[in-house]
Amino acid sequence: MSTGIRIRKGASISLIGESDKILSDASPSKTFALKPDNFFGIIPRLMVKEGESIALGAPVFHSKKDPRILFVSPVSGVVKEIVRGAKRKILKIVIEKKQGEVVAHKIPSLDSLDREKVTEILLNSGAWPFIKQRPYGIVAQPDVIPKAIYVSSYASAPLDVDFQFLLKNNKEDFQKGIDVLNYLIEKPVILTVDATFSGIFDDIKNVESLGINGPHPAGNVSVQIHKHMPINIGEKVWEVRPEDAVNIGKLFSDGQFSAQRTVAVAGESVLHPQYIKTKIGAQISAIVDITGFNKDQQNRFINGDVLTGKAEASDGHLDFYNNLLTIIPEGNHYRMFGWLPFMDNKIPSLSRTSMSWLFGKKGFNVDTNMNGEERAFVVTGEMEKVFPMDIYPMQLLKACMAGDIEKMEALGIYEVLPEDFGLIDYANTSKIEAQEIIKEGIELMIKEVG
Repeated sequence: MSTGIRIRKGASISLIGESDKILSDASPSKTFALKPDNFFGIIPRLMVKEGESIALGAPVFHSKKDPRILFVSPVSGVVKEIVRGAKRKILKIVIEKKQGEVVAHKIPSLDSLDREKVTEILLNSGAWPFIKQRPYGIVAQPDVIPKAIYVSSYASAPLDVDFQFLLKNNKEDFQKGIDVLNYLIEKPVILTVDATFSGIFDDIKNVESLGINGPHPAGNVSVQIHKHMPINIGEKVWEVRPEDAVNIGKLFSDGQFSAQRTVAVAGESVLHPQYIKTKIGAQISAIVDITGFNKDQQNRFINGDVLTGKAEASDGHLDFYNNLLTIIPEGNHYRMFGWLPFMDNKIPSLSRTSMSWLFGKKGFNVDTNMNGEERAFVVTGEMEKVFPMDIYPMQLLKACMAGDIEKMEALGIYEVLPEDFGLIDYANTSKIEAQEIIKEGIELMIKEVG
């Protein structure tokens, strides 16, 4: 391992309900869904109609700004429903799974490939959206040559996945995915691993291995890039999730779009937390049918982790990039005298005025209760304690709220994503929606600066 990064600022929140190292197949999912909102900055243009038959790997919609970027069906079947919201915004395209055709692509041998051919195959197959671009966390621009490509196997969010276990049966496809990605860049892909134990990733070739150690958000790619290779104005960096590197490897092995998705089902409400093998956009009900959950209480289903995930209905569908499904109790109850610092010490707190740090060695029981409402946004120093980047988080948030583009640029808007402020949302006593503020700031930057 050539280099290593030690993150000191942050906080690791230990919760009850971590997934056991058990891998099971999900129950058959009747429907699958693609959600345009999973792809930040994409304006979709539909290529299908309700009731239309569709093959696995056939285009469902494309980017209005760049029609080359296709988003394809994870299964063969029939377009059951196109769900729209306000102003006819497309929320999701639901596909009912049925036996049908599969779109096949002719794949040359790796030795005969070049960057142009690899880009063409990824675009035509619908695998290009697996590649995301910094700044902004958008789907990568095909004509850009990035400064670096990061594949991060280090996860630090509460109850997050263990990529060592998740990819243990896909080592060859992962290696092939890495080899393919290396055609898109002038230097080796950067593979970030746990500095204390990299396991199966020790044997991965043609990468620059970067050891990471430290509390959350050390697992966020933004933090890793900032500490290793900061983004300057005009530079682009790409990111690919580990299982999506596997999907790219499978595409170049068999010529078919791969929608493999392994999901860790975790949380206090889960009866048998474990890893479930399914496909992108599968029904949540088909996944939790294997793990079970406590039906005697009202639960919150979260696509992702408890800090940055999105609430989802129990009959909803997985998000496109999601490897974690968290289920915890709803916080629809009132805490008597909840403002007292020594009340209910079972709730994890980053403040030493609470005694929770004495009682959570084996994990905390949590729910979604906010324990208060939004308060004055004042200087407390809480944000800086859990934000490991050399950026002033409060000043950046205020610049985003004011829409001051020059200050946003100077304060580091190019280096962050909303998820990097998840721990700030949790730690900050003002209870502001920092992630939403950063998202709106990035949307303004895309609109005004590009």
